Amino acid sequence: MYFARKLKLGFSEQLQHLALAAGELYSKTLVFFWRVARKKGLWLKPSSLMRWFPNSSGNELHAHSADAVVQSFFASLKSWYKRRKTDPNAKPPKRRRRYFKVIWKSSAIRVRGGKLVLSNGRGNPPVIIPWAWDTPVQVEIGWDGKQYELRACYELSRPEGEVTAKAGEVAGVDLGEVHLATAHDGRATFIANGRLLRSQRRYQNKLKGKLSRLMARKKRGSRRWKRLVRSRQNQLAKLQKQVADILHKQTTRLVSTLQARGVQTVVIGDIRDIRRSAQYNKVANQKIHQMLSGQVRRLLTYKAEKLGMWVVLQEERYTSQKCPRCHMLHKPRGREYHCRACGFRFHRDGVGSVNLRRKYLGQFDVPVVGVMASPIGLRFRPHTRCSSVSRSHSAT
Repeated sequence: MYFARKLKLGFSEQLQHLALAAGELYSKTLVFFWRVARKKGLWLKPSSLMRWFPNSSGNELHAHSADAVVQSFFASLKSWYKRRKTDPNAKPPKRRRRYFKVIWKSSAIRVRGGKLVLSNGRGNPPVIIPWAWDTPVQVEIGWDGKQYELRACYELSRPEGEVTAKAGEVAGVDLGEVHLATAHDGRATFIANGRLLRSQRRYQNKLKGKLSRLMARKKRGSRRWKRLVRSRQNQLAKLQKQVADILHKQTTRLVSTLQARGVQTVVIGDIRDIRRSAQYNKVANQKIHQMLSGQVRRLLTYKAEKLGMWVVLQEERYTSQKCPRCHMLHKPRGREYHCRACGFRFHRDGVGSVNLRRKYLGQFDVPVVGVMASPIGLRFRPHTRCSSVSRSHSAT
């Protein structure tokens, strides 16, 4: 398990120079790889290019930092190679980079006298940053749109002896577009309301359209056009921060609620391929493609693991359509699930979380007996702070 600590660094000529050197090395790696693939028909290995480019031009980076740049290109290449099996429109990495993130591995990281020292190789001045924490296993510095940001990665060891989860210690989590996540632990159902997030996303789309129309009326490169570009960047950056705040506070509250109820295993529905099957109208397709389910899943995963819980991805076929009581398939309309065969009524997202949990436990075909309690809503509160789940490592 890993967690990250983020720190804003502002702007400095040293970081700018290092990012420029990393971008030059990344571009060299990219050009050389595709040139050999095109002319010789050979796909080079990372080790070959790391030997060919043992360091960046001018030896401005640490040797292992230069290796990390080459490995970043091959990581993008591997991701494309894997994705193109299911998505024929996926594009490989072919864009050159003027600036690129700089990565320091453990061999180049030291903490001395309350300062983080990042080595740049023999003869080059190190990057020195005031530091009040332990030594990370990896440090990355990149541009966040306004300034340089440090991301320190720490490794957490799992508790000794895997705990076998009991039925009452498993919670199913159904991710959705209207509601961020709906969890069921066998006794109660909790809904993380996502309507405020939806309104922020709608306003974001309207703002993009409005500013794009205004920019189309101006001459590209003119003062007014540049002013609109800066305004667009500032407004969208503010909205992005508001969206991130909503996601963090909602997921933190949901994970804290599950922990307080003794949950040890969190079963999350796997909807990573939902966009490929989206064939609805224009508005519905836009909502599905703009779902933040991937971010919600990642936030729930690392926050749950930080508290010692296990996170499992579960295939969710028919979990939102199958009646927990009589097992008849019925596609719900609206926000309520109503089975026409037995009259069972419940929140449609709650049905999905119930079936996800039962499917993981092997009880998908066992009928539910009795009446289920009404779901409990977890709403966003703008002036509350995240719990120790996120505050302890400053990742949010």
